[in-house]
Amino acid sequence: MKKSRFVHVWIVSLAFAAAAFAADPAGGKPQTACPVSGRVVDKAQHLDWQGQRVYFCCGACPGKFKADPEAHFSKLAAQGVVLENIQTACPVSGEPLEERESFVDFKGRRVFFCCDKCIKEFEKDPQKYLAKLPGEQPVR
Repeated sequence: MKKSRFVHVWIVSLAFAAAAFAADPAGGKPQTACPVSGRVVDKAQHLDWQGQRVYFCCGACPGKFKADPEAHFSKLAAQGVVLENIQTACPVSGEPLEERESFVDFKGRRVFFCCDKCIKEFEKDPQKYLAKLPGEQPVR
């Protein structure tokens, strides 16, 4: 009896894992909570930052996010959240992103590239290429 229950639980667990992988083959989970307050996001409240669309619960949170974006990106990455990406071009070559297969997860940002060669170039100086992504940038 115990053995059959174990097998049943194992099969159900495997089915859930397969379904989760099929839903998001690139890994990560979508953003559902505000990175500032932790409350449920309102899709009307968002900010585009270095190629990522970040959603918030209210209009007050984007300003708080801008005060320390790295802390909030780190928090989202630790939670396994993959933000909505708004890139249309490779930050290294400038080529349009036709297929979104080559990417790297960098400090809470999923950055897409036209090819693996561009990933290697990005890794030499990430800040240089993050500055080329669409959306707002840190004030220098």
